[in-house]
Amino acid sequence: KNLSDFFEKACRLGLVKCSTDNGAGGLSSSVGEMAQLSGGAEIHLDRVPLKYSGLKPWEIFVSESQERMNLAVEPQHLDELLTLAEKYEVEATDIGSFTSSGFLDVRYGERRVAYLDLEFLHDGVPQKTMVAEWKKPDVDEPDIPDEKNYNDILLKLFGSLNICSREEIIRRYDHEVKGKTMIKPLMGSNGACPQDAAVMRLNFESFQGIAISNGIVPQYGDIDAYHMSAGAFDEAVRQIIAVGGKLPDPGHPDAGFWSVNDNFCVPDSAYHEKTNPDGKYKLAQLVRMCQALFDMATEFNIPMTSGKDSMKNDFVKEGVKISVPPTILYSMVAKVDDVRKTMTSDYKSPGDLIYLIGKTRDELGGSEFYRLHGKLGAHVPVVRKTDAIAIYRKMMAANDEQLIASCHDISNGGMAIALAESAFGNKLGVDIELERGDLSLNAILFSESHSRFIVSIAPDNRDAFETLMGAHCTFLGSVTEDPVISIKMGVESIVNIETSRLLNAWKNGLKF
Repeated sequence: KNLSDFFEKACRLGLVKCSTDNGAGGLSSSVGEMAQLSGGAEIHLDRVPLKYSGLKPWEIFVSESQERMNLAVEPQHLDELLTLAEKYEVEATDIGSFTSSGFLDVRYGERRVAYLDLEFLHDGVPQKTMVAEWKKPDVDEPDIPDEKNYNDILLKLFGSLNICSREEIIRRYDHEVKGKTMIKPLMGSNGACPQDAAVMRLNFESFQGIAISNGIVPQYGDIDAYHMSAGAFDEAVRQIIAVGGKLPDPGHPDAGFWSVNDNFCVPDSAYHEKTNPDGKYKLAQLVRMCQALFDMATEFNIPMTSGKDSMKNDFVKEGVKISVPPTILYSMVAKVDDVRKTMTSDYKSPGDLIYLIGKTRDELGGSEFYRLHGKLGAHVPVVRKTDAIAIYRKMMAANDEQLIASCHDISNGGMAIALAESAFGNKLGVDIELERGDLSLNAILFSESHSRFIVSIAPDNRDAFETLMGAHCTFLGSVTEDPVISIKMGVESIVNIETSRLLNAWKNGLKF
């Protein structure tokens, strides 16, 4: 914590020109990587503070001791930085300098213990060659007929492990530190409505803040790892949009500061005829995950600033091998100019109008609905990047005009789940009228198509909201004081169940 506070202050004062943490390889990789910026570095290992005495120079160089950072500091700022570090009780040491020699020059006292050519160090070592083979899985779309009453299905979905409340875990952690948390994991008058992203105020001198979200959808990877990765990225983006965040704007460099960390968790991808016969396919899944990461990051103009890779997630015992599904988690942070203009997912007032934002498609592949029926499906949700960005910019404009009372992104379980979750926070209900269209009722209710939201607005804002959103919005119904989730299609009742019953199923999913 001391290091975190010191680093934040040092950056604000302009004392840090560049930085990196000491991860894999310790100083060898952190200094070696930063040296590429200047063209060289000279490092003195005898100056490095040691946790244990007697370490050999090579051990100091590659040690991966935790809670360490490397900072590049201009000479005129060094004394001020060291004074600040002393104030925060942080050990800071001048261990060398960056050069333009072209070499990583490593010394211990009077001895030069390594003198490595940077070009060779980073580009000269032969790269490992692996073979990837992609073949679309042989999966079919199941034929599950529409039902007359979906009450029981909703109860089962809300109790499922991928949808149910995480309150048992959330309450173990303090998300009220310093009283700066504006949007918490659970909101509403009864603290029961799940939120899409957290929003924290940066300090008490301004109303600037940050929105924090996570996107992860491993269930789609068995169909197509590319769309799994792209979907996780979009989920993290739309969660920040849902609370009032703004996309980066190339025309306004001060608007929309975003940062993304990617976290890969994949099985061993090295092909071996006996021990890993499907290694080529697993590697192809990883390649497609990376392709999606590149496509999404460049399209949305969001930089990947860090990440973590775990590449051999397999259990092997007595000839049995179990591999994790290829998974990627995107953790995003975005600047919020004014935390007072953010939105939560809980409905605010009876009579407010409810809209679906975005287009629902026949994309139930990997969905919670199919999972409930023991099926996988083939129609995996696909991110349509251009459409997504257009919708998100419309949502940003609507929030700027303060037209939105509540907003909830649609993810696991589809539209029906999102409609009910937004009613949990203030003990309200909904009266929804669906139109049949070209989709099955199952798809309308439970498709997990990306880039969609459930939004409520005050009736007075109807004309302005519909004019702004255009074809991106579909009117569904209204918020009711009667705490019942009512969904109809014509005269036929599709869902009619008390909000409290769904809330109870949702709260008890993790209790055994």
